[in-house]
Formats: sequence, C-alpha cells, structure tokens
Amino acid sequence: MRSDTVTKGMQQAPHRSLFNALGYTEEERQRPLVGIVCSYNEIVPGHMNLDKICDAVKMGVAMAGGTPIMFPAIAVCDGIAMGHVGMKYSLVTRDLIADSTEAMAMAHQFDALVMIPNCDKNVPGLLMAAARINVPTVFVSGGPMLAGKVKGCKRSLSSMFEAVGSYAAGTMTAEDVTEFEEKVCPTCGSCSGMYTANSMNCLTEVLGMGLGGNGTIPAVYSERIRLAKHAGMKVMELLEKNIRPRDIMTEKAILNALTVDMALGCSTNSMLHLPAIAHEIGMDFDITFANEISAKTPNLCHLAPAGPTYMEDLNEAGGVYAVMNELNKKGLLYTDCMTVTGKTVGENIANCVNRDPEVIRPIENPYSETGGLAVLTGNLAPDGSVVKRSAVVEEMMVHEGPARVFDCEEDAIDAIKGGKIVAGDVVVIRYEGPKGGPGMREMLNPTSAIAGMGLGASVALITDGRFSGASRGASIGHVSPEAAVGGPIALVEEGDIIKINIPETKIELKVSDEVLAERKAKWVPRQPKVTTGYLARYASMVTSGNRGAILEIPR
Repeated sequence: MRSDTVTKGMQQAPHRSLFNALGYTEEERQRPLVGIVCSYNEIVPGHMNLDKICDAVKMGVAMAGGTPIMFPAIAVCDGIAMGHVGMKYSLVTRDLIADSTEAMAMAHQFDALVMIPNCDKNVPGLLMAAARINVPTVFVSGGPMLAGKVKGCKRSLSSMFEAVGSYAAGTMTAEDVTEFEEKVCPTCGSCSGMYTANSMNCLTEVLGMGLGGNGTIPAVYSERIRLAKHAGMKVMELLEKNIRPRDIMTEKAILNALTVDMALGCSTNSMLHLPAIAHEIGMDFDITFANEISAKTPNLCHLAPAGPTYMEDLNEAGGVYAVMNELNKKGLLYTDCMTVTGKTVGENIANCVNRDPEVIRPIENPYSETGGLAVLTGNLAPDGSVVKRSAVVEEMMVHEGPARVFDCEEDAIDAIKGGKIVAGDVVVIRYEGPKGGPGMREMLNPTSAIAGMGLGASVALITDGRFSGASRGASIGHVSPEAAVGGPIALVEEGDIIKINIPETKIELKVSDEVLAERKAKWVPRQPKVTTGYLARYASMVTSGNRGAILEIPR
C-alpha cells in the first residue's frame, strides 16, 4: 500500500511515533489510510452541514476496514462574495483548493481519498486534485438547499438578487424585499437552482466520480447521510480493485459531462471548469466543440433560473441518472465508461425512470432540440464566448444594439440602476477577465439589475468576466481574448453596434477591420489592478476564459 511509505519498516519508526502522538493504534496503522477531504466551514451555507457528512463518510470507511483521516479544504460562498472585492477571490480558490489538496495527499501518502465538497469552485478544485493525485477516490457533496416559498411560489437566490433590481425600479417595496430576504434560502445546502454548485455536483455524477444522487439529494434529507456512508464504504472497494480517477475521468467521460450539461441547462461556469478538469487528464478541450455537442443534444430541463423547477424537483423526478437515461435513448452517451460504483455508465442508468415529464422532458418532447449552452465566436470574441442559451428569452436570441461600455462592474451597475441603460442597449463590461479583474468576477448583480429593471427581454450584457449560474437573459461571458491582453473587447467604443445571433453562434462588432487595426495600434495595456499577494501571482499565470482560466508558468 502507498501508506507503507509512512507506516512500515525501521526507517519509518519516527513516522510511527507521530501517528502515536495523534492517538492512532497499531491496528489503525495496519489498515489503508483514507484521506477525508472535508470542506466544512461556518460561512458557506452549502458547507455548514459537511461535518455531518464527514462523520458519516468516516463511519463508512471504518465499517469497510479502512482508517479515515480528515483534513480540510477551503471554500468561498459566491453569494456573500458577490458585488465587492471578495468576488475577485472566488474563481482563484479553485486552484488553491487543487494545489493544497494535492500537497496534503502527497505529503501524507494516503491510500485513497473521499472528497466532500459542495459549492462553486470547491467541486472542480477537488476534481482537479483527484486527477493529479490519482488514488482511488469517491466524491460525496453536501447537497442542494430546498427552495424557498414567497407568496405561495417557489423561489431561490436568483429571485433575491432580482428583487433588489425591482426595488431600484420602483416595482417592489422594501417590505417585499425583506420577505424575499427571509424566505428564499430556508435551509443549508448549495443554492436551490441549477447554479454552478449544483451543476458541478450533477456533472460529478456524470463524470463517474460521485454515486447516484450526489448532485440532487437535498442537504437536509437523511438520505444524504446514508449516501455519505456508502461513499466511505465504496472507496474501500475501489481501493481493492485499484480503480482510480484517471480510469474514470477519461476523454469520453468529459464528453458525457458536456452532453448532460447541455440537457440539464447548467451554469456557464461549467465551461470554465470542464476545460480545467480536462487539462488535468491531458485532454485539449476546445470550447467551440461544445456547439457540435449542443447541436445534437436536446435541452430537457429548465431549472431555476431558466424555469420554475428546482433541484428538489429534479431529485424527485429521478435525478441525473434519469436525465442520462433519456439521452441514452438516442445513443448520445458513451455508456462503457467506468464509474465509482464499480459499474459502467450504462449499467448505472439502466432502468432509471423519468418520474416527472414536466421536470425532465422526455427526449421526444424537449424544450429545444439543441443544448442549454452555446459558444459564440466572431470578431468581438475570436477565441469564443459563452451564453446559457436555455435562459435567454426568444426575443433576445438575435439582437443588435449600441454598445454601452464600462471598464468595471461597479460603473455598469450604477448606470443600470440609475436608469441610464435603455431597451436595445448592449452593456459591455471589460477588464474583468481572469487577468484583468484579476479573478474573473461573476456579474450576477448587473444581470439581476437588468432583469429587475424589466429590461431582461431587451438588453444584452457582454463581458470578459463571467456569470453566476443564477444569471439569466442574454448574458454573454468569457469573451476571449480578454481586454487585459488586448482582445477586441478592449477596442469597443461607446455607441459601436454589436450584433448577437445565438442560433448561429455569432457575435460581431460592426466596425471595419481597418478601424479595429487603428484602435489596436493605439491601445495601451492597463496597469495591473493588483500588484501584491496571491491575486498578483494568479494574474501573472492565468489564461483567458476559453482555456478554462487554467494556470500556466509564464515563458
């Protein structure tokens, strides 16, 4: 066993003395050492229950003959970090989580791992780490929050942000906002729509790294405790069979994840995280091939913010496996991929019934014949940009209007809430990309303000930053190359006409090549916004959004 490096032989006597200091017995040292990577903390609602999940996992590992040993991973609540300097520190934690988990696992020579994530960057960060470390690993998340209820209707965090915009527009009172505030987030768990956290937890199932139900069983259900115990037991089975993450997270598994992403209508952030996970297994992930998959993959789900259903509804309808079984009716998945169940994808999803065709549309009756995400290219985004097509109203699928240009998120929000943005406008927020931000902030505040002001069906927003999974509307992010490296978005001027055609996957700045060349010749790089600390190091190494904002050593 790998842990023999720290537990067996005369040279390891000092190591054993330190295990003695920890209170471990010889019997525990003789068993496989299983690292339990627990992301519990007291500031993220999706993580406040992970201590209970951890206890259950440890019991499962012990029941199956292993020695569970917990160590922590960090996590940021994107909702609390939203709209201020804290959002610069959200995406960047993905790499901190991957790096620190790799360091802990390699330093202490664990034989196997159970990862316990839940919220946005925590899940992909641990998936990246799992691919690097490559010891038998199972994921079990903390689970989604139940939807809130306001005036008899189910609501979630996106409703809360939009309520603030409605208040600014004068269509909602302060008392109304307070009622939303008190009711939209009623339990612990990852926020209840198909936002980034739930998207990535569902895709963890599809990748084969989580057991069935990992993405959908609500955080407050006792069923999740049982799932955690099974995860602990299952990792011991994987260790016995020597099934490792890179046996599971193959190129075919990544393509399965992208396919199910299209059917579920996942967050655009999955188009940052899937390329980063693919990078860890040596796969070159070109985001533009998402359009090829989207073209043949029907969109089967309209979960919030795209529609009125929530994660609890998806769970009752049969969960991710039921969605996968619908897709498999048209042969859209690679069913021979191995998973942490010890079975193949095909074996896992066989006979999984769609119990609610209003939540999971049958493949014969999809919301659309094409998938939930689209990658747009053109002279404004030569390397691509991403939009959640399933959350765009029909009127905005094709749009042309004047650019309203802002060099930071705060200025755009002031203009929107100040009534300076009108129907037909195309709001451009730049210098918010991975390098320019730095950290590629989410733009939930401006998209929510646009929706709350009643402009969701008439105003588009384009950015080299990114969007929350809670964003909806014609919100086009990840514009690459970003402004900070001289991408065309840096050359847009106030009043330039921008044409968006989502069905044709095009985004065009209606300015001649000659004029753009003149502007490019005059363009001067901006001084970095941050020059010290982790953000400065991150900015020096990070790529644009089309490559997943991965870190590379500068050459």
